[in-house]
Amino acid sequence: MIHIAPWKIFLIIAVAIFGFLYSAPNLVGENTRAWMQSSLPGWAPTKTVNLGLDLRGGAHLLYEVDVDVVFKERADGLLSDLRTDLRKSKIGYTRIGTIPQGAHIVLRDSADAAEARKIIRKVNPNLEVGSSEGNTVIEATLNDEGVKQIYDQTISQSIEIVRRRIDELGTTEPVIQRQGDDRILIQAPGADAGQLKAVIGTTAKLNFHLVKEPGATGGKSFPFMEDPARRLNVERRAMITGEMLANAQPSFNQNGQPVISFRMNNTGSRRFCDVTRNNVNKPFAIVLDNEVLSAPVINEPICGGQGQISGGFTVEEANDLSLLLRAGALPAPMFVVEERTVGPSLGADSVAAGKMASMIGLMAVLVFMLLAYGLFGLFADVALMVNVALIFAVLSGLQATLTLPGIAGIVLTVGMAVDANVLIFDRIREELRAGRSALSAIDAGYSRAMATIVDSNLTTLIAAIILFSFGTGPIKGFAVTLGIGIMTSFFTAIMVTRLLVVLWLRRAKPTNTLPI
Repeated sequence: MIHIAPWKIFLIIAVAIFGFLYSAPNLVGENTRAWMQSSLPGWAPTKTVNLGLDLRGGAHLLYEVDVDVVFKERADGLLSDLRTDLRKSKIGYTRIGTIPQGAHIVLRDSADAAEARKIIRKVNPNLEVGSSEGNTVIEATLNDEGVKQIYDQTISQSIEIVRRRIDELGTTEPVIQRQGDDRILIQAPGADAGQLKAVIGTTAKLNFHLVKEPGATGGKSFPFMEDPARRLNVERRAMITGEMLANAQPSFNQNGQPVISFRMNNTGSRRFCDVTRNNVNKPFAIVLDNEVLSAPVINEPICGGQGQISGGFTVEEANDLSLLLRAGALPAPMFVVEERTVGPSLGADSVAAGKMASMIGLMAVLVFMLLAYGLFGLFADVALMVNVALIFAVLSGLQATLTLPGIAGIVLTVGMAVDANVLIFDRIREELRAGRSALSAIDAGYSRAMATIVDSNLTTLIAAIILFSFGTGPIKGFAVTLGIGIMTSFFTAIMVTRLLVVLWLRRAKPTNTLPI
């Protein structure tokens, strides 16, 4: 027990130094931290713990996703596919249209009902098909599995796109998660609610449609963005969609007007090339959120996959729209149903209260260990300080977000960190009372208390893992700090105190008494 390999001594000291160095940026002011980040090399410790919404202030937004829009779009797509497939199969109908979450078909001949049902199920296996009036009227609607699938896909896609948009703003560690069937919770520390709503609330659905001939029917009519009184009739199906954009950046045209330069992916480039080659001298419309930005004429095939969008933008509008197009379009509109703003002053009060609670708890534990165990209690206090430094070093390195429950986890860890030392030191006292020598008592204290220490720390760590796995928001913050604290306290309580005790033993060489 007295012997510790030199490499272990080096490792323990290195980890302790790492803890103090990488937690130090949290103790300096913003100006000093900015200087460190600009002047020190990349490997130097400059990262700090991110403060959560309740500590730093920021925006709390709860959005509701209008999934009915997606159902309508899917019904329109289903209708278009059914028209094509029924014509290919030469199945006549007198009327065809959409109904909520499905399509309605009136056949000319009831003998075609079986084939029509087969076509419908082939288009979408999640459709329930019913018939009436002698098998001439067929209705196809989504089953429960199909409805759930659309809800899940829409919310998941919306969350991913919202995350991309917020990341473009540079917001650190936002919380974006689903609530219920059709709602999304957004908590962004340090963000402005107005700016968030402006970026998140825009659908930014960009489509390229061929323009229908004057007097033609069966298309879609959209108003011009600059002049809503004017409308343009375009093909119902878009030839290019926003998902085919690879990049979009603000720029200026030859006249110095702000425009958006875009580049398509391989699929979009090929399709745009084919469509423009087959429609030279015909106009096409660039439609953003159901408004026509412009309707240029195709003068020649456009096969480079690059182009510009003009629409009388200001520089700020071009920047914002480029951001939205890069992040992708929302699959459905989103509406704010709850909005809260946490002011920086409230966050500062929470930080001050958390610091005070942590300092009081830390000082109480330090004094207790010193009074209860003397010199060995001082060793435990040194290990506890190393433990706190390691916790903040790991949180800074992971760029974890610290919330008020997270501070509670740190305070709890401070109290729990000395548990292992209490077990070891009390065991050493029992061995001394049993008549063992000082060296034998210390060896027995560390070896026999180990199983109990491992069990207690392991069960608490399991609880922290479960809280992190099933909890949300503040619960996760508490679980993260608690879990990190358990692992660092195990290291410091066993390795650091043991090293200090061994170094003291080599110097003092006690026989039958110990300052404990």
